[in-house]
Amino acid sequence: MTNPQFFNDAEIVKPPTDRLNDSPLPSEAAYQIVMDEAMLDGNARLNLATFVTTWMDENANKIMAASADKNMIDKDEYPASAAIEARCATMMATLWNAPSPTTTIGVSTIGSSEACMLGGLALKRRWKQARTAAGKDTNTPNLVMSSGVQVVWEKFCNYWDVEPRYVPVTEEHPTLDGATVTDYIDENTIGVVAIMGVTYTGSYEPVAEIAKALDDHQAATGLDVPIHVDAASGGFIAPFLQPDIVWDFRLPRVKSINTSGHKYGLVYPGLGWVVWREKSDLPEDLIFNVSYLGGNMPTLAINFSRPGSQVLLQYYMFLRLGFEGYRRVQAESQDVARFLADEIAKIPAFTLWSDGSDIPVFAWKLTPGHTKNWTLYHLQNRLRIHGWQVPAYPLPDNMADQTVQRIVVRNGMNRSLACALLDDIKKEVDFLDSLNAPIPHAKHIGAFAH
Repeated sequence: MTNPQFFNDAEIVKPPTDRLNDSPLPSEAAYQIVMDEAMLDGNARLNLATFVTTWMDENANKIMAASADKNMIDKDEYPASAAIEARCATMMATLWNAPSPTTTIGVSTIGSSEACMLGGLALKRRWKQARTAAGKDTNTPNLVMSSGVQVVWEKFCNYWDVEPRYVPVTEEHPTLDGATVTDYIDENTIGVVAIMGVTYTGSYEPVAEIAKALDDHQAATGLDVPIHVDAASGGFIAPFLQPDIVWDFRLPRVKSINTSGHKYGLVYPGLGWVVWREKSDLPEDLIFNVSYLGGNMPTLAINFSRPGSQVLLQYYMFLRLGFEGYRRVQAESQDVARFLADEIAKIPAFTLWSDGSDIPVFAWKLTPGHTKNWTLYHLQNRLRIHGWQVPAYPLPDNMADQTVQRIVVRNGMNRSLACALLDDIKKEVDFLDSLNAPIPHAKHIGAFAH
């Protein structure tokens, strides 16, 4: 008998896209329409632009399906999930060398962006409370950070009326470091953001060096400026691959750290975490108590409702992998990143900007003088023919005249896929080099990529 799946009325007639259908559709037909449209998306495993986890095992998929209906905010109804959340936060405090993990406080979030917002709010509120107690003005807070910060910090300053003070990156100082950070600090500085894994290049900022500069500055001026570490990526890399790098709560000036469970925490999106060194580093007036969900519950979040599945998945990964399992997974990702970086460095068209020795992320630029006929944007478009998403973009201000291309290696990008990618890169570079005239700018080439 002929399967009527693609021959029923619902499949034949295109449903409206600007209003609800007039009548219900059979669930099978609605499912097929959704999946058919989603099929036009790119292959997530080949998306080398994203830091976000694109693969988990079948047991993780079962946990996700079984717990997506739990609202993480409702800790009275779901006390076991709430206990698991607290357990995971304590585990991360231990991973980040908190002096006493039992006196820390942490919370899960919808992603690192929300975690950064909470970390920034705590810095601002602690600064405001200290200024108010001293009878000083609180109208002009500022936050010091590299010009290479992720856009969430621009959002934080915009949303919460904080002046952003960007320390420019240069070829001499490609990240924020201790050399100039104190030039941007004054009594209105709520804190300094240091990044463990810069989005543009994957490099670590030297947190210990920044902390030392702030220590010396305090000794000279009396200004005590805290550090928040944005470890969205590096928080799940450095403890396993570079344990000797001092960047975390071993530095007393580091008051809070955020990370993304859905990046190198190896969990599907969206999940972030933020942990404070001591409970006193989180102002109590940022915690709200609600009673209308069945019990009196403290809540610390910008987002109120979200599924509990990602928190359970984080706990699953902690149990399944343990310290050694995480070390092996991250080491394999870094091995693939270093392999790719080494091979790309051998291509005359390219010069490495970073090599994947921090987080498993690296970037390269066109070798000066190699060609005037094409740019990295053209290569980006050519690689999309093969399904690869390898982004090209300008570096931050002061270096915006330089364009780089970047690869993020995640769990699931194995050596075999890496070799296939290299073959495609070499093939497309040869093709681009064979052209005898400049190509129109990538934004205008249209069908050229196809």
